[in-house]
Amino acid sequence: MEQASATAVINARGIVTGWSEGARTLTGYPAEEAVGRSVGALLAEPPSTPAVAALTGTLVLRHRDGTPLPLTVRACAVLGADGAPDGYVITADPPLAPTLAERAFQQASMSLSVFDTEQRYLRLNDVACRVMGVPEDVLIGRYFPESVEDAEHSRGFLRNLRLVAETGRPVRYDSWAGAPALNREHAWSIEMWPVKDAAGELGGVALAAFDSTEQYLARQRLALLNEAAAGIGTTLDVVRTAEELVELLVPRYADFASVDLLEWVLGADEPQMDLDDRIVLRRVAHGSATEGTPEAAMHLSEADVYPPFSPPARALRSGRAVLSQAGEPDFVRWVAERNARSPAARAYRKGVHSMIAVPLRARGTTLGVAVGVRMAHPDDYVADDAVLAEEVASRAAVCIDNARRFARERSTALALQHSLLPRDLPGQAAVEVAHRYLPCGSLAGIGGDWFDVIPLSGSRVALVVGDVVGHGIASSATMGRLCTAVRTLADVDLPPDELLTHLDDLVTHLATDDTGDEVAELGATCLYAVYDPVSRRLTMAAAGHPPPAVVLPDGTASLVPMAAGPPLGVGGLPFEAVELELPEGAVVALYTDGLIEDRDRDIDHATAELCRALTASAASLDALCDSVLKAVMPEEPSDDVALLLVRTRALGADRVATWDIEPDPAHVARARQAATEQLTAWGLDEESFVTELVVSELVTNAIRYGEPPVQLRLIRDRALICEVSDGSSTSPHLRRAHAYDEGGRGLLLVAQLTQRWGSRQTDGGKTIWAEQPLPPD
Repeated sequence: MEQASATAVINARGIVTGWSEGARTLTGYPAEEAVGRSVGALLAEPPSTPAVAALTGTLVLRHRDGTPLPLTVRACAVLGADGAPDGYVITADPPLAPTLAERAFQQASMSLSVFDTEQRYLRLNDVACRVMGVPEDVLIGRYFPESVEDAEHSRGFLRNLRLVAETGRPVRYDSWAGAPALNREHAWSIEMWPVKDAAGELGGVALAAFDSTEQYLARQRLALLNEAAAGIGTTLDVVRTAEELVELLVPRYADFASVDLLEWVLGADEPQMDLDDRIVLRRVAHGSATEGTPEAAMHLSEADVYPPFSPPARALRSGRAVLSQAGEPDFVRWVAERNARSPAARAYRKGVHSMIAVPLRARGTTLGVAVGVRMAHPDDYVADDAVLAEEVASRAAVCIDNARRFARERSTALALQHSLLPRDLPGQAAVEVAHRYLPCGSLAGIGGDWFDVIPLSGSRVALVVGDVVGHGIASSATMGRLCTAVRTLADVDLPPDELLTHLDDLVTHLATDDTGDEVAELGATCLYAVYDPVSRRLTMAAAGHPPPAVVLPDGTASLVPMAAGPPLGVGGLPFEAVELELPEGAVVALYTDGLIEDRDRDIDHATAELCRALTASAASLDALCDSVLKAVMPEEPSDDVALLLVRTRALGADRVATWDIEPDPAHVARARQAATEQLTAWGLDEESFVTELVVSELVTNAIRYGEPPVQLRLIRDRALICEVSDGSSTSPHLRRAHAYDEGGRGLLLVAQLTQRWGSRQTDGGKTIWAEQPLPPD
């Protein structure tokens, strides 16, 4: 029958003198081989000093077949006649079959280990042994630092082991670290706790290490998506958005990343519906973990043709992310093609082992491709990386498409606005003009600011500045309508307050759709002024617009005190006109609210700055425009800015002649003679023939069809202007006279002989005018 325990007797010199059958069964040595041998020859390694002192502990014997045999032993001294130990009886229990709890420990799916209070290994389960890369018996009794590399994570592990042994309190922490048998770093969730005996004494430290790499990587992917949502698309700029995508990917997701876009994305062309075999992409952004991005085979803004086998071309055609690894034919071919294109960067591409290409698609349209390459990063791209790349690329593509659409709409609106704004303002004897228009750079887009200078009859000039609510193409289109309407109404020669009343009706109609519902967002402000260089009077009215500033020749500047009036589109409220008499050389500044208004600005302070800036000395009116903008405009204007500066001129008595005409046909000849004499005095004898006919027809019509008083006025400006006024408000009109009619040909004759003609209403009646071109001085 098999003995329950193994017993051996050794003398004081360490020689085996007794050997039981249990010892033979346990170690494989028969008694004749064991007795007489030194006990040290049977050991696989020397016993620990504490175990020898305590006469109990773990001994590692060498089985007869050569394998180590750890045993828990007890020693009992054999006393001699003098009472001193004369030998020892050593007893070792045979290893029992492992219990269910021991099997659970050994087969646990997480790494389990037990250390003594000196941080030496006592037990390891199978997973712990696989992580360490060696069997348990190699580690038993070894000091932990001797089994791992000298790294920060190893030192942190040792510190926590000691902390539990010293304090008796458990510790839990996470670590990103490698292990001797693992080829890359892993995420570990580690828990250490004290192990106590029945008496409550600390005997060791146990730990459980759970490999949480997958959960860690999943959290990293989620964090990357969150960063993509917050960090990509901060501006509506295509190139900057691509750069933000690269900055997100490098170096966490890729050692090198690039973004290439199709040509049409960066222009004003329509989206491409199909991709042909020759795919041309333009590099807009790239980045690298290496300073200077030496791996790039293309320079920024450079275009390249991508062959069909290349991962970027395959990704564009499939619409899905394409993974490519070292050793695959297409991968090898692509890297060779890159090396051939830029051989100087070949050394920086050494070690490239994995690549991912993902298309940039938004709203069903392909915009380009993003590429990630790994060299120093140890892991190849896998399916989970492809899912992440497609999600990040999708968000980036929407931002790039938004930026593209914004750039296109902004360009369209700006082109529309520039086409509607006056380019070369006509030369005026009444005023000298300088202007500036600055579109804002905000995300809201181009606004609806506008201005105009409109020549009127009698050498007068209309000055207009306005602002349409909102931004974008719709505001620019509305601005175009209002600009055209003002020109049309100005041609009728309406007073400023009446013109704004008609313009207000137009905006009200524009703000009402087919169903009759009013659109509250549509509205506008406008300032309309008329300057007469003969009387030197400036008449103006405003519809919700800031008042103009006037700088007198003595250098004093102030805002014109006038009622702002309701904005256009409100309806039902009157507009009030104000009239000023200005000396020659006065400067009038008309502007939109973008010049002086800002959310963080005090408007009174801004208008005071405007008045000070207008009084600064400047070489010209154009130079004054620039200095005013520099001094007054906000650093980052949130709205468009339009500025119109005019310097007034005056037509003296030597360039204007006026006669009161008796309402008698007999005085028509006198009027012709007076006009002829005045032309002679001005040195314009060559114009006498036409002028006599015009004066004759207009004065005759005023006497025949009008009412007194009748007045004739000649103005010598850049054109010769003939004006006849009477007290009737009935406006004349052209008509075709029949063959036997005795009249009806006068105005037709005037229209054919002069450059232009027209009529305007006055406070006392009407004025008929006609202009003749004069040769340049």
